[in-house]
Amino acid sequence: QVQLVESGGGLVQPGGSLRLSCAASGSIFRFNHMGWYRQVPGKQRELVARTFSGGSTNYADSVKGRFTFSRDHAKNTIYLQMNSLKPEDTAVYYCNVNMNSINYWGKGTLVTVSS
Repeated sequence: QVQLVESGGGLVQPGGSLRLSCAASGSIFRFNHMGWYRQVPGKQRELVARTFSGGSTNYADSVKGRFTFSRDHAKNTIYLQMNSLKPEDTAVYYCNVNMNSINYWGKGTLVTVSS
């Protein structure tokens, strides 16, 4: 069983930056895929960025060139660097890790982009 805890959310002005972190309670080295999703109340959860064990990383079109996914296996932590934030990026952000066909989710961290 792996527990995921996100941090780093908050209030930021348009054009600003935030870095989200997701700390895992155990090793996530043998993952199938891992990434970040976001959800706005009343809407479906959507993919933001996802990386596969083979090394490729996909980004939602809306965040390409602005967001960067990274991971540190030694720290069992994944990150999402978010630059040039826009009001439409406002959402609860969730990290996800898939291992042994089991999807693990964190409880989310709120990002609010507003002046």
